[in-house]
Amino acid sequence: MNETITLKRFADIDLNDPFFNSLKEDYPEFEAWFEKKSKDCSEAYVQYTNDNLHAFLYLKNESGEELTDITPARPACNRLKVGTFKIDAHNTKLGERFIKKILDTALDMKADEIYVTIFPKHDGLIRILKRYGFNEEGKKGEEFVLIKNMKVITGDILKDYPLLKTAGKRKFLLSIYPEYHTKMFPDSILRNEENQKYELVKDISYTNSIHKIYLCFMSDTAQLQRGDIIAIYRTKDDKGPARYRSVITSICQIEEVKTNKDFNTVEEFLTYTNFYSIFDSEELKKWYQQRNCYILKMTYNIALTKRVTNGYLVDELKMSPKYWGFFQLKDEQFDTILKKGEVDESVIINQA
Repeated sequence: MNETITLKRFADIDLNDPFFNSLKEDYPEFEAWFEKKSKDCSEAYVQYTNDNLHAFLYLKNESGEELTDITPARPACNRLKVGTFKIDAHNTKLGERFIKKILDTALDMKADEIYVTIFPKHDGLIRILKRYGFNEEGKKGEEFVLIKNMKVITGDILKDYPLLKTAGKRKFLLSIYPEYHTKMFPDSILRNEENQKYELVKDISYTNSIHKIYLCFMSDTAQLQRGDIIAIYRTKDDKGPARYRSVITSICQIEEVKTNKDFNTVEEFLTYTNFYSIFDSEELKKWYQQRNCYILKMTYNIALTKRVTNGYLVDELKMSPKYWGFFQLKDEQFDTILKKGEVDESVIINQA
C-alpha cells in the first residue's frame, strides 16, 4: 500500500477524479483554474492510497503582494498562500503531515505569515489548522481567512510549531542509535547514508510527522516536562570513532512523558504509540511488556544544517558526562550548538 506524499504536476493529476467533486461544487472556477495550472507546469502535493487520491495541496509564494481581496486587507510581506488544500474528511493524521509540508515550505522561503481561505463547513480541517496556530483573522466572501504568524510566540507548543522559544527552558541531550535515528529523523541523516535514504525513509507517516514517539529504558528521562528542549544525538556507527561519527542532528521539544504503567491495556498503549513510533504493533507489544519503559512524545522542530560532532562537544564545549545517553545541557552549550549547527535564526525566538 503506497501512502507517499509526492510533488506532482497538475497535468499528471486526473481532474475527473471524484476526489475533486467537492472543490468543483465550492468553486465554480476550479476546473478552469486547474487547467490553467496544468498548462503553466504548476505542481501540487498529493497523496494516494491504492491509486485512490486522498489529499491535495497547492502552495503559492505571494511575497510582496498586498492582500486586497479579503476583509480586512493585509499589507505586503513575505507571505505563503495555501492555494488549495483538501484531505479526506476526519483524517487528522494525514492532515498533520500536510501541515508539516506547509510549514517546511514557509520556513524555506522565510515567510512572515501563511494564509488559507476555507469554507466554515470544513470544520475538521479548520480544527487541524487552528491546532497548529492558524487563527481566523478575516473573511473572503463566505470563506474564513485563517492566518499563521511565523514571527510570534504564544507559549503554546503546538500553536507555535515549528518556532522554538529557548529562553527559560531546560535543555537536554538524548542519544539515539543510528538504526532508529535514520528512520525517525529523515531530514537529519548523514551524507554517506544518502544512497540508502529512499529505502530507509520513504515518505511514511512516522518519518514525516510533526510528532515523534521515542521509547527507552533510561529512568532519568522521567524528569522531562512539557516544554523541555531536546538535542538529538545520533550515536556512532561502525564506520568510524565516536569523535567523528556521534553527532547532534536535530532539536525537539517535549510534549509529554509516560511509562507503560500509565496505560491500562496494551490496546491503549498501541493507540498512543502506533502512528508516531518507528516500531510495528508486534514490537510495541514487547515494549509494553517490559519494566520501566519510558515513552517520550516530542515535536520535531529543527534539523541542524551542520552536524555537531562529539569531538566538538568534548573539545570546545568541555562536555564529559558520565553517561552520554541522556544529560542536561547548560544554556550556553545549547546556544553554541545552535550556532555551530547553523540553525535558521528565524526558527528560534530567544525572548524572555
